[in-house]
Amino acid sequence: MIKVGKLNTLKIVYSDNAQYTLSDDESNRVILPHTNVSSPIPKDAEEISVFVYTSKQGSLTSTTRKPYAEVGDYALLKTVAEATNGVFMDLGIEKDLFVPKKEQRWPMIKGKSYLVHIYLDPLNQHMVGSSKLNKYIDRDNINVEVGDEVELIIAEETDLGYNAIINDRNIGLLYANEVFENLRIGNKRKGWIKKIYPDGKIDLSLQPLGYKHVLNSREMIVELLKKRSGRIPLGDKSTPEEIYKILKISKKTFKKAIGALYKERLIEIDDEEIREIKQ
Repeated sequence: MIKVGKLNTLKIVYSDNAQYTLSDDESNRVILPHTNVSSPIPKDAEEISVFVYTSKQGSLTSTTRKPYAEVGDYALLKTVAEATNGVFMDLGIEKDLFVPKKEQRWPMIKGKSYLVHIYLDPLNQHMVGSSKLNKYIDRDNINVEVGDEVELIIAEETDLGYNAIINDRNIGLLYANEVFENLRIGNKRKGWIKKIYPDGKIDLSLQPLGYKHVLNSREMIVELLKKRSGRIPLGDKSTPEEIYKILKISKKTFKKAIGALYKERLIEIDDEEIREIKQ
């Protein structure tokens, strides 16, 4: 089955001076114009990976270029043209993504980038974008558990922190006082499920949970001490931001890790510095 708005691996069944004809296992066909081929296709190639989309004329067309995102994805895309009924966004292929006015959370302006969800119009199989993300977030079916590692896309900054889309499906919150880096809309990060509430709300973390993370952080600090001649410019009075800049961990995890190292007499520590104790 050929999937519109997705990458497909298809068989090459015919070619002429204008295009290739491709087919899936069910003999469904799609064309690949030579103008949509980004690099030469080997003469002995029997199949090829292409992105399939519906052309302006309504026919299935493909390209060897990789789009910035596919149907079902959330992606930060740039607006390249405005029309009376919507805007067009650069998708990285020959055809731009259309976002109707009715699917714009706020009016979109040429030259600016917006986070959109890409879906397939069931009436004509054209790809369409929407910045009304809440319409496509699944708040009823939570298929993650506390402690799970997930893929996050930063969706919106709020008074509490940042809303982030989880695995292109659910949404959760990163609290501002637990974020020690500059996040922007559209940023992709690994995250962890911190808490799931009965009403479906989800708290997130940018760091792994549990004592295993402390052990990993402990080993990282030991390795960093070796690389830095036995000294790291962090101590009891270092700020969360300073700790995150060097170690990419929270101050809470940092204190647990250095506490364990101190008890093992592997380090000594003061307000501003950790020092390795030579064995």
